[in-house]
Amino acid sequence: MDGKGRFAMPTRHREALAALCAGQLTLTKDPSGCLLVFPRPAWETFRDKVMTLPMSAAGWKRVFLGNAMDVEIDAAGRVLVSPELRDAASIAKDVTLMGMGHHFELWDREAYKAHEARTMASEMPAALQDFSF
Repeated sequence: MDGKGRFAMPTRHREALAALCAGQLTLTKDPSGCLLVFPRPAWETFRDKVMTLPMSAAGWKRVFLGNAMDVEIDAAGRVLVSPELRDAASIAKDVTLMGMGHHFELWDREAYKAHEARTMASEMPAALQDFSF
């Protein structure tokens, strides 16, 4: 992350994102402490699902939808993250971008290392115990 709050989208993802969404992304908060980075079409699908949640989930609707910010990959392949979202994920300089299939997660590097260590130290969920690799 540079001093202006931009991170470089890895080259291997730029072409696919250019074709998929013309470099248009949406960023929002995630309850795990990272930021979610969606290509615009994937964001629209996610947003539509969140909008159907019942009133009992209104607080989570606000977290996901109320904090969403539309951004674009610039000509140098960088993505600008607002100060509010950087603060929410405690992102200062060193970041980890994780590909998650239809979206990315953007983590503070040390926060991700701690999160992964906690995950690896925990018991494997039942849903994965019979999973074959």
